[in-house]
Amino acid sequence: QVQLVESGGGLAQPGGSLRLSCATSGFVLDAYGVAWFRQAPGKEREGVSWILAASERTNYADSVKERFIISRDRNTVYLQMNDLKPEDPAVYYCAAGRRRSWSGNVWRRALEYGYWGQGTQVTVAP
Repeated sequence: QVQLVESGGGLAQPGGSLRLSCATSGFVLDAYGVAWFRQAPGKEREGVSWILAASERTNYADSVKERFIISRDRNTVYLQMNDLKPEDPAVYYCAAGRRRSWSGNVWRRALEYGYWGQGTQVTVAP
């Protein structure tokens, strides 16, 4: 049974940090790309960061470059979020998908991912 379970969300102050974890099971992670998406109330789901598990090639949305770091350790994918800003609060989801090629910004399309976690809330407040 495929599972993606996020954890690590919570409350952080502006400028603070949080580390999200996505524990995966039930599939061979090396065969997948794994992304972090976020969705704030009233907004569309947004691709934030992505890692190709086998090569650890990564991508980031412009809004989080130089602040967020995606990484992988065995069957867990992490999102280290630094210098949190007022625009970062959202429910963060991890998702896994398989494609022959992940060129360009295809990683940002939610439809490319067949497996999703339940989400974890991130709040940024003084």
